[in-house]
Amino acid sequence: MNNPPNTSLVRYDNAVLVSKNTDKKTPRAKALKVTSPLVTDGTVVPSPPAKPKQNGDLGGPSAPQTDEILNSILPPREWMDGGQLWVQQVSSTPATRLDVVSLQDELDRRLQQRQAKETGICPVRRELYSQCFDELIRQVTINCAERGLLLLRVRDEIRMTIAAYQTLYESSVAFGMRKALDSEKGKADMERQIKDLTAEKAELERQVNEQKARCEQIEKRAQEQRMLEEKKHLDEINFLKKTNQQLKAQLEGVIAPKK
Repeated sequence: MNNPPNTSLVRYDNAVLVSKNTDKKTPRAKALKVTSPLVTDGTVVPSPPAKPKQNGDLGGPSAPQTDEILNSILPPREWMDGGQLWVQQVSSTPATRLDVVSLQDELDRRLQQRQAKETGICPVRRELYSQCFDELIRQVTINCAERGLLLLRVRDEIRMTIAAYQTLYESSVAFGMRKALDSEKGKADMERQIKDLTAEKAELERQVNEQKARCEQIEKRAQEQRMLEEKKHLDEINFLKKTNQQLKAQLEGVIAPKK
């Protein structure tokens, strides 16, 4: 008897060896040939169970119908080992109260063994609780197929909601990353622009300082030239006054003897 590659909290029957070279299979293997369930976004959508014959029996579905419903809800596991195909079907044995207690203890043990986080997002915790919920669906389906199918709808709705939140989270992370990259790119452009403007400002300040120095030099030269011209003008006025006084004195000296 071969063991499956990974264990699950869902209870399965013993593995069945399926021969690939001949069509002769055990009755248990033939029962595994059911319609494959549809898979949409990782969520298994079961095929509708066959309606019971209307023979006046108002009880639950028969054992074959229960197996078919269980196989549609929880498809059989298949794996290859040594070139042989092994198939393991979900168990149709009803669960007792002790089985539920054992399931709870096994869930706690695996949570601790695989070091699942108690809070926050944890794929390990989500996987184990999903397996536990599938096992509860199996147990309920054996006793009441309608209740099990209703729980299946609840499970699929929860998975679809989680998938939608996961998609939203991934798109939000991608949007944030794009914005961060854009901001980094814009930051580099702004830093380069600030550097260019700083250099331009320094050049303009240098030109302003040169123009100020030139203006001060021009003003200084203009003031010196003005002072020289004022001094020259003042000297010329004094010379003309002195010359005027000399001419006036000579004129008075010429006119005085005639009197």
